[in-house]
Amino acid sequence: MSYVCHRRGFLNSLGLIASGWTVVPKLLGGVARGETTSLSANEKADGAGARGAVGLIIDCHAHIESHDEQRYPPKNNPRRSPGGKVSVEDLRRVSQAAGVRAVRAIQCVTFYGYDNRYLCDISKPNRDWLRGVCTLDPDDPHSLRLLQQFARDYRVSCLRSIPSPSRKTFDDPNVRNLWKIAADEGLTVDIFLMQPEMAPSATQILQDFPHLTVGFDHCMDLKPGPELAPRLKAVLKLSRFPNLHPKLDFIGTGTEQKFPCEDLHKPCLKIIDAYGPERCVWGSDFPNDQWTPKITYAEHLRIFTEVLPLKAEARRQILGETARRLWFPELKT
Repeated sequence: MSYVCHRRGFLNSLGLIASGWTVVPKLLGGVARGETTSLSANEKADGAGARGAVGLIIDCHAHIESHDEQRYPPKNNPRRSPGGKVSVEDLRRVSQAAGVRAVRAIQCVTFYGYDNRYLCDISKPNRDWLRGVCTLDPDDPHSLRLLQQFARDYRVSCLRSIPSPSRKTFDDPNVRNLWKIAADEGLTVDIFLMQPEMAPSATQILQDFPHLTVGFDHCMDLKPGPELAPRLKAVLKLSRFPNLHPKLDFIGTGTEQKFPCEDLHKPCLKIIDAYGPERCVWGSDFPNDQWTPKITYAEHLRIFTEVLPLKAEARRQILGETARRLWFPELKT
């Protein structure tokens, strides 16, 4: 089944061909905790317009870091955002301005390693709009107990699963034990599957946990170039697992172009067609000056609200309804 509109007619209807893709954002006022804070140029967005076009919008992949490095010390030589707007308050302000209702916050391993204290501390008090996704080292014998604690005491809702660092595989007893704890605690899993050579071991563990909801981080980090075709082929092959849900955030992370990043539109549309929009979700990769340097948060979202030639129902599923069903079932528009 095709979920794609006729492309040229769709773009003409938006005036994007004639306008040369010019972006004319406008400021939206309300921000987190009732504050009124002006947004920088690369944060501005027509949030009301985005909501009106597609309904509920949920950001399924954003990273957060605290400004308080005494309380939450980073690891040695952390990877830092050049703009420094990385906290949960910064995320709330930017996402609300873009018309986003809820966010899944991902533990930032490049900044904290496997120290999930900040992620835990912000997960429970922000449950009305946020779900926390922790990352644990499967080779660490303390990780099983920590995952239980995170779920029970801090209401962390998901495990970001990495391969065993020592064995370089997902088909590993330590990885499996974490997935079993996640299932027992009512959590979901996001699989950090970035290399095609890891696909066989990922296939094995997906086969063994058919009832566990699994998000697919970055779709193997798709980028233009000679690796695009084999990586895309591996991503499409995994569509046979009905519990696997691709995050379509790789346009922003992988593009070599500025907005609208057309070099990765076709791979994205192929993934949507293979998995179905009811299994696909959007993620911003906040902070965008770090992870999507070619485009802003607002532009990343606009690719999905306006630019990709999707039918209205497919757009609605990808931008919010799939994520609501999987991770925010109590959320109202």
